Amino acid sequence: MSKRCFYDVLGVDRSASPEELKKAFRTLAKQHHPDRNPGDAEAEKKFKELNEAYDVLKDEQTRAAYDQYGHAAFDGGMGGGPGGFRGGPGFGPDFSSSMSDIFDDLFGEFMGGRRGRRADGGRSRGADLRYNMEITLEDAYEGKKAQIRVPTQVACETCTGSGAKPGSSPVTCPTCQGMGKVRAQQGFFTIERTCPNCHGRGQVIEDPCTDCGGAGRVQKERTLSVNIPAGVEDGTRIRLSGEGEAGLHGGPAGDLYIFLSVQPHKLFQRDGADLFCHVPISVTTAALGGEIEVPTLAGTKVKVKIPEGTQAGKQFRLRSKGMPVLHGRQLGDLYIQVGVETPVKLSKRQKELLKEFEEGSNAETNPESSGFFAKVKEFWDGLQNN
Repeated sequence: MSKRCFYDVLGVDRSASPEELKKAFRTLAKQHHPDRNPGDAEAEKKFKELNEAYDVLKDEQTRAAYDQYGHAAFDGGMGGGPGGFRGGPGFGPDFSSSMSDIFDDLFGEFMGGRRGRRADGGRSRGADLRYNMEITLEDAYEGKKAQIRVPTQVACETCTGSGAKPGSSPVTCPTCQGMGKVRAQQGFFTIERTCPNCHGRGQVIEDPCTDCGGAGRVQKERTLSVNIPAGVEDGTRIRLSGEGEAGLHGGPAGDLYIFLSVQPHKLFQRDGADLFCHVPISVTTAALGGEIEVPTLAGTKVKVKIPEGTQAGKQFRLRSKGMPVLHGRQLGDLYIQVGVETPVKLSKRQKELLKEFEEGSNAETNPESSGFFAKVKEFWDGLQNN
């Protein structure tokens, strides 16, 4: 019986990319894996066929040979001499490499996933920690040194992190002989699983430390100093290496990540390194011009000249009066946006003066409104003429 085309076996086109080949193989291999189809000879046959096809097509050289000569390239007539290809596909030397991904998905610790990884006494790395810190905009402008209190797991001082009672030490696990894993024969291949006795550590503690119960670490609150650089933005992450949870049985500690959030400010809004401030001015100042004083985050006052006839929304740029750039020497700008305030609770005399002003106004004194209503008139005239 002739072999099926390897591309048909995987259900892909001949132009399929390596990623498409791998995806198709993983999907079908999961479906037909013998452990998912116990006693099903047809599933086992398809599983072997899938592995054979993928073992050829995953390699550029063997795929090129297959594309040119088909199955004959591996039947002994094409590759026996110099320049030939490695032994035929199937359950040869590359079986574990072609199957490692699918085995990891199915069992988590099959063959390729942890192959060759010896136990190190269970000294696993500690977990990373997250600490949320809220700061003011002034803190972000100047930078600061803060003290934080972090509840975490630290190395046990009594056993120095080993987990064993002082005067004793962990011993080699008798179940796995220190390998941290055990093997079992299943079907046509060998499965490696984490040792159920030592849980992959390769060692067991016969006389555990009474203070930490054999874990090598205890719960404790620590006080840490954090340097917050000038220019940090909302959402900035600061990493403190080795300040996370202590590892099990003397393993390395994780990291501490500090996430900063900047409080909203009463006067300023921030956009990167630039600051924006809305400043209301009186009608007379807008009309006649004048000078106003505005604050900066540096604690100083800056005078801003308001030209005659300033309109609401006008922006004035104050160079280098904004936020510092993180890890740089530059400063952003401060933008002052003026809003013309309409007076309220006018006295009788003030109303009279405003009426006199209105009576003396014309298109020249109010060019924007005059121009707008002129356009409105043109619009209405155009509708009436249509």
